[in-house]
Amino acid sequence: MMRTTYMAKPNEVDRKWYVIDATDIPLGRLSAVVASILRGKNKPTFTPHVDTGDFVVVINAGQVKLTGNKAADKIYYRHSMYPGGLKSISAGELREKNAVRLIENSVKGMLPKNTLGRKQGMKLHVYTGSEHTHAAQQPEVLDITGLI
Repeated sequence: MMRTTYMAKPNEVDRKWYVIDATDIPLGRLSAVVASILRGKNKPTFTPHVDTGDFVVVINAGQVKLTGNKAADKIYYRHSMYPGGLKSISAGELREKNAVRLIENSVKGMLPKNTLGRKQGMKLHVYTGSEHTHAAQQPEVLDITGLI
């Protein structure tokens, strides 16, 4: 008797909403857990080529922890595509200026670099404060201190 492997279909995926508090959690550990949930790797129905992941709301992004000397030494680069247009900002400055972009860059760097990864990245919602606009989705609070 031949058995077949279960493959999730896009229309039968059951999505949930999670709220994660980023206060005093190291950036890399937070991003790894969030990327895993966005991909759906925490579910038994995980299928690599189907978006089986859940929605994640990250609050208190401004209080995320940068361990060691990363606040000063970790540099984020971007280029305007004009000559001499290389711009750089340290992780500490970026956390103060735009903590949302800091977490989004970190999480999206851990997702696949293709259309599926971009679709999974759109399920991430980051807020600098403790308030978010997704109360209607009834998100459940996920305590990740035991997972990291």
